[in-house]
Amino acid sequence: RPAAPRIREPSGGGGRARRCSWSREAPVSASPCCRPGAGPRRGGCGGRAAAVYRSINHRVDSKSLWLYRWYYSRICQWILGLTITVILALAFVETPSSLTVTSDVRYRLPPWDPPCGLTESIELLCFLVFVFDVSVKSYLIGWEEFCKTKWLMAYILILIVSLTDWIVSLSFFCTETVRIRRILRPFFLLQNSSMMKKTLKSINSTLPEMDGQQDKEWVGYFRNLPDSLTSLLVLLTTANNPDVMIPAYSKNRAYSIFFILFTVLGNLFLMNLLTAIIYNQFRGYLLKSVQSSLFRRRVGIRAAFEVLLMDVTIEANQGQNMLMVNISANLIFSSLQHPPSPEYQSHFMQKLQFVFSHSYFGCLGNVVALANIISICVSILNTFLLPAINCFFILYYLLETLLKILAMGFKRYWSYPSNRFDGLLTGILLVIDGLVIPVGYGSTCEHVNCVQIPADYSKYEGAFFPPHC
Repeated sequence: RPAAPRIREPSGGGGRARRCSWSREAPVSASPCCRPGAGPRRGGCGGRAAAVYRSINHRVDSKSLWLYRWYYSRICQWILGLTITVILALAFVETPSSLTVTSDVRYRLPPWDPPCGLTESIELLCFLVFVFDVSVKSYLIGWEEFCKTKWLMAYILILIVSLTDWIVSLSFFCTETVRIRRILRPFFLLQNSSMMKKTLKSINSTLPEMDGQQDKEWVGYFRNLPDSLTSLLVLLTTANNPDVMIPAYSKNRAYSIFFILFTVLGNLFLMNLLTAIIYNQFRGYLLKSVQSSLFRRRVGIRAAFEVLLMDVTIEANQGQNMLMVNISANLIFSSLQHPPSPEYQSHFMQKLQFVFSHSYFGCLGNVVALANIISICVSILNTFLLPAINCFFILYYLLETLLKILAMGFKRYWSYPSNRFDGLLTGILLVIDGLVIPVGYGSTCEHVNCVQIPADYSKYEGAFFPPHC
């Protein structure tokens, strides 16, 4: 049985130590984060970090926990991803970009040349977001962990070089020919993606293995020139393309030199050999990465329950202790998934909440959606029947949405992507139906073309078209 993971205590002493301990042995009175309610918050933070395999080596005082939760929220990470996309997309409009409306040389206009300062202003906004990003990361992990994180150091260095080059560009009024910061832009995508980091580390560990002095296995296949040519012939005859080579070779035999070099270097070395070595190395690195991720999850869960164990008072009775543990545990695991449902005091409201949050209510919605699809397939163009059927299904979808919000609460309802799509589509259908009925079914309407659509995201495929007069 493996030993329990050790939770490393943050170093530092005196007033300079601003990071709080995850361990239960830490003195309660000496820690500024051991206030009422701080334990469940830190436990939830450790649980969320464990769920996504993040490290728990960060500050855990109340302000830092609030900043940590805000930084890893969806809106903050979405803004960071959008910023990276924007700064990489600038290459499509900056000089010397060849992006035009058409690729036909007969009708292609000169590419758009943005004025000096336009793309630079967008770059500055992106740099400010990156500066804020690296500042928050550095603050959360502390100085000790920052000195061990080479990615953050490289992040700061890249930002300094990019800002310096940006200032030089404005000083020369965008007339300089060399812009270093453009070459460094892919780093922002690299440092924000864990999979890209793993791939780069795998390639870095693969390059030493490509050194022929470390592996003598090649001697068995390339002992002399005849054996080498035979081995190369076996490899090349399974991957060549005569449809491309023969026409050029028939025109000039000197083309054979190019095809031999291209096939040997490109297909044999760059594709087969490099791909095999990278795959072999990445397989071992992936195993280590998975083990490290599972260990971080284990440490995060251990830290969460260490905090919860510290907050239980011995003087309280056993029932109160169990109640506190249950409340704290529910707070941790509910924060990992979706916001909690509202708690109603009325017995009648509790019954309604149970009924409309049950899976059978979703099955009823599936039955109604199936009936809607059948009505679409067998509907007859009738001026009076089609509006009634259409309004019935739209009103049912609206009622279903309102009942789900009543049972689950708006925050929990909105946390599901399918519910968001259903609610928005129901509102759109309701507005369209209210707008087109007074116009489409008047006395001047000669005929109606209407196709109904169910508003449930996971229950239908189709489209809604208002009546045409």
